[in-house]
Amino acid sequence: MNMRKSIILLAFILGGFTVANAQSVVEGAKLTDNWSVGINAGAVTPLTHSDFLKDMRPAVGVGISKQLTPIFGLGIQGMGYINATPSKTAFDVSDVSLLGKINLMNLFAGYTGKPRVFEMEAVTGIGWLHRYVNGDGDQNSWSTRLGLNLNFNLGESKAWTLGIKPAVVYDMQGTYPETKSRFNVNNAAFELTAGLTYHFKTSNGTHHFAKVKVYDQAEIDGLNSSINALRADVNNKENEISNANQRINGLQKELEECRNKVVPVETVVKTARVPESIITFRQGRSSVDASQLPNVERVASYMKKHADSKVVIKGYASPEGSVEVNARIAAARAEAVKTILVNKYKINASRITAQGQGVGDMFTESDWNRVSICTIED
Repeated sequence: MNMRKSIILLAFILGGFTVANAQSVVEGAKLTDNWSVGINAGAVTPLTHSDFLKDMRPAVGVGISKQLTPIFGLGIQGMGYINATPSKTAFDVSDVSLLGKINLMNLFAGYTGKPRVFEMEAVTGIGWLHRYVNGDGDQNSWSTRLGLNLNFNLGESKAWTLGIKPAVVYDMQGTYPETKSRFNVNNAAFELTAGLTYHFKTSNGTHHFAKVKVYDQAEIDGLNSSINALRADVNNKENEISNANQRINGLQKELEECRNKVVPVETVVKTARVPESIITFRQGRSSVDASQLPNVERVASYMKKHADSKVVIKGYASPEGSVEVNARIAAARAEAVKTILVNKYKINASRITAQGQGVGDMFTESDWNRVSICTIED
């Protein structure tokens, strides 16, 4: 009994230590958090006095666990071993155990805020071992379990765990011999099971502990200073907004006065002008650039709206070059505009007069005289 008391005391001391060290760095540690339920199936065989494989028989079980911290957890597990000796039930032995679990990965490498894909747990526990025997009556004993859980955490949320669970189960009141039965391999069995465990969702919205950043007093003081500075900025901004609102009110008042101000009526006299459009050309060129097409389109649009209108296109050249060349370029520029009006905008050629005027002198800058001037005649 001293051994059992020592195991229980050690488990609770370790659990209390890990709880005290984990509460400040993780959340999701309420009483209702981090519960899980699982099923196991595998085989069990005696360690001695038998054929290891030949005497192996099926084992099944269920369990429920509570993870107190990312390192330490407690659980209750019930195992049943399929009949291999004369008994009155399908199971000849059952073992109900209180387990303590230590996550070795988190213990030595620290908790990252989420379960790793692979983790290893050390498992120890004590249990009630019951044999269902025909004849004089059932037999009761108490057991000790030592084992490992090789866990593979599945999925993005790590809600499911597939575990490979080797363990040694000791009958602490065995008969090989009874006076020396404590942790005697002659009274022990090797158990190998695979289990699937589901972890219920916690209060933090996940299926596990969430890591929380721990602040020291210097960080808290720094954050408070930042908050106070932000508050001062907010007060300054509020003053600026108040001043801006005053200016807005003044501007609105001035605007209202402008709206109500009587404006003298001015009479505008319109004078009729002959519509014209000027198309400019590059030096020595008679083709119309794309940038000048809107000026040609303006003439076409007017002539389509006014079916009786005609246009006179006069082409000019700048004074560079010979008289013959300038006369030819001036005529080509007038014809280029006419061609666009006829081919692109379908203006009847009879409504268009294209004339070359040689060197132009309309503008003081000689380069500006490389143009075709379209004059509408209604």
